[in-house]
Amino acid sequence: MSYSVGQVSGFAGITVRTLHHYDKAGLLSPGDRSPAGYRLYNDADLSRLQQILFYRELGFPLDEIATILEDPQANALDHLRARHRLLNDQISKLQRLVEVAEQAMEVQQTGVELSPEERFEVFGEVTFDLTYATQAHLKWQHRESYQRSMARAAEHSKEDWAKIMAEAADWRLRLTAVFDAGEPADGERAMDLAEEHRQHIARWFTPCPTDVHGRIADGFVTDPRAFALAVPPTGQRPGLAPYLRIAVHANAVRRSPADDA
Repeated sequence: MSYSVGQVSGFAGITVRTLHHYDKAGLLSPGDRSPAGYRLYNDADLSRLQQILFYRELGFPLDEIATILEDPQANALDHLRARHRLLNDQISKLQRLVEVAEQAMEVQQTGVELSPEERFEVFGEVTFDLTYATQAHLKWQHRESYQRSMARAAEHSKEDWAKIMAEAADWRLRLTAVFDAGEPADGERAMDLAEEHRQHIARWFTPCPTDVHGRIADGFVTDPRAFALAVPPTGQRPGLAPYLRIAVHANAVRRSPADDA
């Protein structure tokens, strides 16, 4: 039997335009003609179309499909194995994206309630890396101190955040000045700046005993994303993160536990 372009389009579930494209590309040309000269698809054409649609569903490009169908030496199984590996890789990537999206939604539920414009206006280049925020949320979400910190952050107004960022910017300028001057990390000025940083966290977010502050400073050295929250990349210097870490730990040594409040 023979079928018109419209008939094939209807029962194959593809457009007439697609069939014309396959014909023009030399992938599938109708093998029969009607008495009036119209092109008609025969059973062999439909069998070939079925193979084309199968490979298209798997994501094969048309030129690769043509190679498989036209070359008697082409090993369809090898092509299918390669496509199988690729599809599995894509599935894994999509699954990771789903997980990241789910985690991001959880983070947003505990984040700062500011519009994108307000975030840019207030935070400037001090941006919050989503992957870092997500990992922090998943790691510490059940800790009371983390929950308290997120609750405090969510309560801050736009004006509060402007004060926080101005205070932090002034502290960064003085920190880099001390570092650039070559003053020792365990010197008085560096330790005083470390203490200011600890008090800043305690004042605006959550109580920050010196042992907790020490763990935060350790993170500055091991994770650049954490240090970027304290000092944006444009204000960083080689060695500044370890310098601040030493200052924080030196400050902890000189203070008594009673001073942590």
